[in-house]
Amino acid sequence: MNHLPLIIKREYLTKVRNKSFIIMTFLTPFIFIGIFALVAYLSSLNSDTVRKISILDDSGLFANEFNSSPHTQYKILHKVSLEEAKKETETEEINGLLYIPKTENLEDLSKEITFYSEDSPSLSMMSDINDMLERKVNTLKLKEAGIDSETIKNLHIDIRANQETFKGKETSKLGSGLKLAFGGAAGYLLFMFIIIYGNMIMRSVIEEKTSRVIEVIISSVKPRVLLLGKIFGTTLAGITQFLIWVVLILVLMTVVTSVFGIDPAAGSPSQQIIENSVDGGTQQILHDIMLEVNNLPLTNLIVMFILFFVGGYLLYASLYASVGAAVDSETDTQQFMMPILMPLILAVYVGFFTVMDNPHGTVSQVFSYIPFTSPVVMLMRIPFGVPIWQQIISVVILFGTFIGMVWFAAKIYRVGILMYGKKPTYKEIFKWLKY
Repeated sequence: MNHLPLIIKREYLTKVRNKSFIIMTFLTPFIFIGIFALVAYLSSLNSDTVRKISILDDSGLFANEFNSSPHTQYKILHKVSLEEAKKETETEEINGLLYIPKTENLEDLSKEITFYSEDSPSLSMMSDINDMLERKVNTLKLKEAGIDSETIKNLHIDIRANQETFKGKETSKLGSGLKLAFGGAAGYLLFMFIIIYGNMIMRSVIEEKTSRVIEVIISSVKPRVLLLGKIFGTTLAGITQFLIWVVLILVLMTVVTSVFGIDPAAGSPSQQIIENSVDGGTQQILHDIMLEVNNLPLTNLIVMFILFFVGGYLLYASLYASVGAAVDSETDTQQFMMPILMPLILAVYVGFFTVMDNPHGTVSQVFSYIPFTSPVVMLMRIPFGVPIWQQIISVVILFGTFIGMVWFAAKIYRVGILMYGKKPTYKEIFKWLKY
């Protein structure tokens, strides 16, 4: 193990001094911010678009219902036929024509209202129009029945049950969504980190193997030490690159939002929901968000995120290194990649489809102990409240499996790095484990 620090240092410096590594380290944040700025700019253009709608109301029931807003303008047509209204709407820059015919009763009216347009209208625009028409028709229907709609509205009471734990901690209905969002983000981040830097380890092993440099190194270093050195060195290089990305993205994000005045949430559905909230709805949403953030076990989440992130990456990195040792080129790795990726993909699906429904169910608990899926599934369960002893057991199993996997991968590594010119099969790799 005396050579381990030297191997880690060599692997780390080799990676960070590589020209492509340096270029992508500093170029990626600019690409990310450029995409972000473009999406935000296009969203702002979309939100600034004014929709123009012509209204032909032959029923005379909706004369005062269409009030223009900064984003929607209504043009009321008078004393024209439907065909004339269509021609006028087509010749002008108008999004569409809403035709309300004259009928004998409200039931027929609800089936005869038609919206004409050149292309399919947006869902949000049709939803707004349908909601407005429905409110008016229902009000008229109540009047026909001799019922005062205002009286019914005043008698209506909204029920919003308070949520509390048995220990008296206040919660809200947004809690599950925020917890799932945190767990999902953590799991997805680990998934991407494994894919990106696991492949980096695999390519590094293949390059050294094909250049025959590995034959010189292996003469004085044990395969297990060399394998650990490559894993730890590449991991440190990946963490360095990741930290640089975070710092540069935060700096560039601040510059873009302040200098160019681009709002990150401009035109987003969440912003529109908050802007459209009434009767204290905005304050309630913000209150619920802050309440749930304060209720999250942040210290527990951060500590376990680091442990599962490191343990999960090291476990999969050893598998990537063993695959790199077994083949001569990247094209030969395809047959071995699926068994590695399948547990990761399974973990993501189990996390989203079982943790969301029942975070403490049998399926969720079982997969949060299996080392190949626990880094994702357990991270998604922790925000919902997992006993510390369960988390510790899962971490111990994960790192114990990593140690066993290093022994397993080192056996493949010891034989595979000296094998050239032949594509290995699963049967041959299994034989290597007996050497």
